[in-house]
Order: sequence, then C-alpha cells, then structure tokens
Amino acid sequence: MGDMNSLLKTAIDETKHVREGEIFFVKDLFKGYEWNRIPKRDRLMLGSLFLSYIGTQDCKVTVADKGASGQQRYLKQ
Repeated sequence: MGDMNSLLKTAIDETKHVREGEIFFVKDLFKGYEWNRIPKRDRLMLGSLFLSYIGTQDCKVTVADKGASGQQRYLKQ
C-alpha cells in the first residue's frame, strides 16, 4: 500500500463521508481489503498520525473514547 502520507491523506479525505454525530475507527475509513493489506506496524503508525492530525487541525473530528478492542474511536461533529 502507499506511503504513510498517502494513507493519512486518504483517511482525512474519507472523514468527509462520515455523517455528523457518527462514531468511527480509522479502519472504517478504508475498504476492508485495503485496511487488511496495510502492515500492522503501518496501521499503528497511521492511527498515531491521525490522532495527532485531528488534535492540531480544525477538521470537525474529535476523540471519542477507546473501543472494547483498545482502538481509538472518533466522533464527527
């Protein structure tokens, strides 16, 4: 799969398709087979980069909480 900047851009762009009030995981921003093709270490890095991005940008996405699996959940505002 593409480089980390490309993956981050894809995730950020896909937040435009999430409806206001919806809670989602970063993996929800990718098709299942695309997400599964990203190596685990890259998925972890992508999650960290996405968290950092939404913390520093006004993108109408906030941190919700952690899901049962320990993955960070986000809320579209």
